[in-house]
Amino acid sequence: MRTREKLLDFFEKNKGVYFSGEELAARLSISRTAVWKAVNSLRKDGYEIDAVPNKGYCLSADTDILSSQGVEKYLEPVCSSIEIDILPTVGSTNDYLREKALEGQKEGFTVLSGEQTGGRGRTGRSFYSPADTGIYMSLLLRPENCSPAVAVKFTTMAAVAACRAIEMVSQKKAQIKWVNDVYIEDKKVCGILTEGAVSLEKGSLEYVILGVGINVYPPRGGFPRELEKTAGAVFQEKKSDGKNRLAAGFLNAFMELYRGKTEQDHVREYRDRSLVLGKDIQVLLPEGPRKAKAVDIDQDCRLEVEYEDGSREKLAAGEIRILI
Repeated sequence: MRTREKLLDFFEKNKGVYFSGEELAARLSISRTAVWKAVNSLRKDGYEIDAVPNKGYCLSADTDILSSQGVEKYLEPVCSSIEIDILPTVGSTNDYLREKALEGQKEGFTVLSGEQTGGRGRTGRSFYSPADTGIYMSLLLRPENCSPAVAVKFTTMAAVAACRAIEMVSQKKAQIKWVNDVYIEDKKVCGILTEGAVSLEKGSLEYVILGVGINVYPPRGGFPRELEKTAGAVFQEKKSDGKNRLAAGFLNAFMELYRGKTEQDHVREYRDRSLVLGKDIQVLLPEGPRKAKAVDIDQDCRLEVEYEDGSREKLAAGEIRILI
């Protein structure tokens, strides 16, 4: 581990506590000059490191910068297989992780970034991913003997995990708009994009890439006009370690569902958190929108709808719009 990373790891584990340059040098087995250089390097990247005569250096408790050290200190044992790669900026975390998957990267490899220049959502639409305001992550899964037909369960597990993480750090109620969006107070704060590859020989999933984007803070100057009525953020003001706690909270919750809990448990919670059930909606079909009522979500996470003519259909995928 480089000196800079060693110092950051130590600071993250002792946030808000002062240490003299001499003590830091002794604890990390480096020179005081190396401490000074590492402190300056971290400051250049935005870390708020206070320096007080006769007290030493301290990583401010108000600091909220995404880092592997910051995330890892909140991870629980269920995340023992998680390996984190932090990128300051990336075209798309899903695209980056796909390359890693093709290179043979193991399950649990996770890439996180504070900015995407080519982020995308379902159906290829762009996903607004400005710098310093959100968490954009992708998690690699290699499920055994898993049919592509049940891949939606990973999306729904991720939606439940995102809700749990958001509620843990913000104490705000989070709900799910079928199939892959998370809302707070009728504003979208999180989107999920699940992609994968199928083994033609086995007819099963070779790997799954679970992409998650969370709006942690509103962007400076507000959201673009086309998003200002629908997009929201988890926090309105800076939160100490908000990004790292959210990222770790999601990974803890998702891996708990993925590793241990039964599908029935997560489907029940997914259904209970639905903000569409009982509401009038439009089902967006290739031939045009069709009015319906959202009736139920079954054990396969399909949305059952009832059209105006009384006919019913179970949707395994697709897009809906809630009517006001």
